[in-house]
Amino acid sequence: MADTVIIPSRQNWTVVAFGFLALSLAFSGRAALGLIMPVWQSEFGWSSSYISGVGATALLIMAIVAPFAGRLIDRRGSQFTLNLGMGLLGIGCVIVAMMNGKLMFVIGFAGFCAVGFGVIATHVVATAVTRNFSTNQGLATGIATSGATGGQFLIVPLIAALLTFASWRWSFGVLSLASLALIPCIRMSMRADAPSSKANVSDQAISSMAEDFVLIIQQPTFHVLFWSFLICGFTTTGVIETHLLPFASFCGFPPIPSATAYGLLSLVNLVGMIVAGWLSDRVNRPMLLTAIYMLRALTFILLGGLPGMSLEMLFVFAVFFGTVDYATVPVTASLVASHVGIKVMGLAMGMISAGHAIGGALGAFLGGYLFDMTGSYDLLWTSSVWLAAGAGVLALFLRASAPKKLAA
Repeated sequence: MADTVIIPSRQNWTVVAFGFLALSLAFSGRAALGLIMPVWQSEFGWSSSYISGVGATALLIMAIVAPFAGRLIDRRGSQFTLNLGMGLLGIGCVIVAMMNGKLMFVIGFAGFCAVGFGVIATHVVATAVTRNFSTNQGLATGIATSGATGGQFLIVPLIAALLTFASWRWSFGVLSLASLALIPCIRMSMRADAPSSKANVSDQAISSMAEDFVLIIQQPTFHVLFWSFLICGFTTTGVIETHLLPFASFCGFPPIPSATAYGLLSLVNLVGMIVAGWLSDRVNRPMLLTAIYMLRALTFILLGGLPGMSLEMLFVFAVFFGTVDYATVPVTASLVASHVGIKVMGLAMGMISAGHAIGGALGAFLGGYLFDMTGSYDLLWTSSVWLAAGAGVLALFLRASAPKKLAA
């Protein structure tokens, strides 16, 4: 009896560890684009608009891939899906490391890497963890998915060091080696968790992706989570990750302290995700999600008052926003598992994550457009306040417990 308790627990936390590492590598690969952009401009004579366009294309491909990646983990399990993503990421990074022209860059980053980013995503890791945990799902999901921000805090400085002391090719080369090295580790350490019972096999034999899609969109919970997560993407990936550092420069803050504040935001973000996951196991989850979005709205009010203030206020903002930045991920994943259904969780989270990517693209584009039109970021921060508050109101329409038919 002791074995039946200890072995699953050990295996489950292995999923958390490898999910954290996989997200760290994937998100660091995404961040490397902006870090190395000035070098490519100088070496190849490429414009920032061209490099950014390739990056935007990668985001679009990620949004397209997300639902299919979710469906893949529903059908083939965590081990297969994570290994596929790491393989694609490793191939893409080595192509970028060896590139000597635009075509190889597009194939490597907007092709293989982009699909790898779409597979190694927070919704895939969240689904993998939820499938392997019967208790403390929120805490485990928070720890695993915090790799998304932990990678930016831990691995990106190593990429920068390689860029400084070696070359940008070594930066992508090491990312490729690390991604490919993770594959045998996952293969040997993670048990296959694809559905194997006769009941599940029977269900899946008659359940197509189209049928699961219809099942998901018929659930009111999905629509609340989809639109709130789209707003989440607008106010995080789109607005803060794209425009915070340009805004800091607009306020007259030096680059190094501004980048340090952003690093602090990433560190607090990691802690915020873990705490939110822990709380989702213990408190009313819709109210927790509402509180996260409302607090995020308040941080944008603080950000709007930065011009004319001291640099210290930028660090204050970094701490407060970091607390609620990606904190929505473990709570949203927990609600999808209980309210939409674990059987289709991967596909549902993939569809919701696609909404997050779309919101991020809208935030990135509108932020630049509004600044060009008005000469300030005031309208962007104001709209972000109301959108975040609106997402909080949306979360109030969620039930505290799962519908009876899903609970059964």
